[in-house]
Amino acid sequence: MIIVVGIGADGMSGLSEQARHELQRATVIYGSKRQLDLLDDTVTTARREWPSPMLPALKQLPAHGPDIHVVASGDPLMHGIGGTLIRLFGSAKVTVVPHVSAVSLACARMGWNLHDTEVISLITAAPHTAIRRGGQAIVLSTDRTTPKSLAMLLNETGRAVSEFSVLEQLGGPAERLRHGTANQWATETPSDIEDLNVIAVRYLPDERISSLPDDAFVHDGQITKHGIRAVTLAALAPRPGQRLWDVGAGSGSIAVEWCRSAPGCTAVAFERDERRRRNIERNATAFGVDIDVRAQAPDQFEHTETPATIFIGGGLTQPGLLDACLAHLPTNGRLVANAVTIESEAALAQAYSQFGGELLRFQHYHGEPLGGFTGWLPQRPVTQWTVTRVTKR
Repeated sequence: MIIVVGIGADGMSGLSEQARHELQRATVIYGSKRQLDLLDDTVTTARREWPSPMLPALKQLPAHGPDIHVVASGDPLMHGIGGTLIRLFGSAKVTVVPHVSAVSLACARMGWNLHDTEVISLITAAPHTAIRRGGQAIVLSTDRTTPKSLAMLLNETGRAVSEFSVLEQLGGPAERLRHGTANQWATETPSDIEDLNVIAVRYLPDERISSLPDDAFVHDGQITKHGIRAVTLAALAPRPGQRLWDVGAGSGSIAVEWCRSAPGCTAVAFERDERRRRNIERNATAFGVDIDVRAQAPDQFEHTETPATIFIGGGLTQPGLLDACLAHLPTNGRLVANAVTIESEAALAQAYSQFGGELLRFQHYHGEPLGGFTGWLPQRPVTQWTVTRVTKR
């Protein structure tokens, strides 16, 4: 059995009786140097510091032998090692004795309800994934450099007035809270920030909307327009934690909306034009989403994590592209393709006759001035093919 004990910045003095008992009876304790240094002289057992990288060492833990103990920060199930160990060994082999999490402490200091607050970990993620268009979040920092990095990104993406607080050594004798704005932390960053810190952000201005307008994206005109984007997202049917391949991504608007649709959604965007790839990266940063930007498909398909869903927004007339996408679609995977030219529409009609699925055509009209009156201006029709792979080809 692996027993994971959470510990706070206040060390042994803040532990429950159960947590203290577990550490004092342990025959071996694993942890980081900072966490092991929090143990006092009442814990006399062998201490083993995690190597870097840590994951290979976790996989080698003797979970099926006598009890071993792991010491972890705060609540080990709040973006911590507890969840990783349960994924590796199963809940029957892992017992967690939690401490108060840094998130709970931070919300208490800020006067925020936990249920109104998003939790974002930058311990293994890029800083831009903590960008939001509104709301509030507790951001778990990698180290003392994280506050400045995040504040600078908020400045660059139009969120300079966001309320920005850095909370250090929460729950310990050296606890410190400093408040300001993203602009202040970006331009007047203190030099004495502790590595052990979290950031509380209230994102301003609050511009949260469920479906983004076209002008929210950086693009060169190569973008799935707002109305078609909405029906395309409905066809893609994203679910939490799923990965999308956005092929012929253009501005990446579909990939961005996919990632915003449900927790843990990620995307790989394939785009042959270098300038458009830069636009996709800028849009991913602006909306705080996880998009891996690649060059031309299908050349970049190999060694890319298998998607749950593939969207083809461009390149349907490229020889072999549609076949390559279908070949990489897993069982029960979903493919959605949009066509605006006669040639690409013909490719979808042929695929529909061969594989079935659903074939739809959309055309939107905009009201435009017509003399002293208003008339309808038709937009280009879009043909959409959707298919689910029942069995692997």
